[in-house]
Amino acid sequence: MIQSVDRAIRVLASLQGSRHLGITEIAERLGLPPSTVHGIVRTLAAHGLVVQEPGGRRYLLGPALLRLSSVYLDTHEVRGRSLPWMEDLARSTGLAVRLGVELLDEVMILHHVARPDGSRQMPETGVSLPVHACALGKVLLSGDPAAARALLGPGPLRSLTGDTVTDPAVLLAELPTIAAQGLATERDEAVLGESALASPIVDRTGAVVAALGLVAPSAQWPDDPSDRRLEDWTGALRAAARAVSREVGATHWP
Repeated sequence: MIQSVDRAIRVLASLQGSRHLGITEIAERLGLPPSTVHGIVRTLAAHGLVVQEPGGRRYLLGPALLRLSSVYLDTHEVRGRSLPWMEDLARSTGLAVRLGVELLDEVMILHHVARPDGSRQMPETGVSLPVHACALGKVLLSGDPAAARALLGPGPLRSLTGDTVTDPAVLLAELPTIAAQGLATERDEAVLGESALASPIVDRTGAVVAALGLVAPSAQWPDDPSDRRLEDWTGALRAAARAVSREVGATHWP
């Protein structure tokens, strides 16, 4: 591992989300001397990867990262293959649709199709969610239980709501069923008031390379597992995930 590159990546990670941090704060978070952090930040700023607050001393992520992420999103094969299926899925179910891939201990949303009901919704493409707290993440973890055990560690996992599963053992115990059924569920675990279903997208080797999900307000989510709406949503989601998997070369699907 190249130390300077590792440190630069850790600086960027410390600023993820909407964090605005000063040199001293970043240094404390990373356990590095402020002078070292100052040099790294100046180099990152020269390339537009971080910017300084106007008239302030704190830094935030810069616009060059957006350009890089846009290139990644535009060239990702699974995303390109999924777009028409996601649009159809949103229309047929009336729900929002997400496509996610694993990024360390998070799920990055490669593409998001809003609910087609005309309501105001936050665009989610490029957003990251904790892998342990969302249906997309559970599907991705189920594809490699051994890697999941190493990633989740001994716990406890970070709690986002009162319903987040924070015990790794509980989550790991769910993974075989998720893998067998090709379906994971989530109820208010990542975001209060939000529920979701997700299914795997597999490639020609059979590896789970992405997850496709349906998302709706929890107030609209059926309480009865036998509700016809849930059955219809599940069927439509699984059919779309299977179709995308075929397009990226899969010969079988869970």
